[in-house]
Amino acid sequence: MSKGIRYSDEFKQEAVNQVVVHGYSVADVAERLDNSTKSIYGWMKTFSKSTMQRKDDEDLRAEVARLKRELKRTQQERDILKEAAVSSSEHRNTPFNHV
Repeated sequence: MSKGIRYSDEFKQEAVNQVVVHGYSVADVAERLDNSTKSIYGWMKTFSKSTMQRKDDEDLRAEVARLKRELKRTQQERDILKEAAVSSSEHRNTPFNHV
């Protein structure tokens, strides 16, 4: 079995077509392509979806990643503001020594 080889989407789609369209078994296709059945099943999961559905899934993943970055930034800003508020209140509550 090959290790570390990156296959194009076209190659993966054709492998899936061998199973789905032409009716070959996953084991047979995996053996002929010198690949694992696990890889073929993974490709089937991905490439059995329509192109539009894959695009929508990709867009959703990108949006989730963007929102996670934004949330992290917002949490950091909140923490900075909390520290500033605590520091400010400590100064305000400090008794003055009047003689």
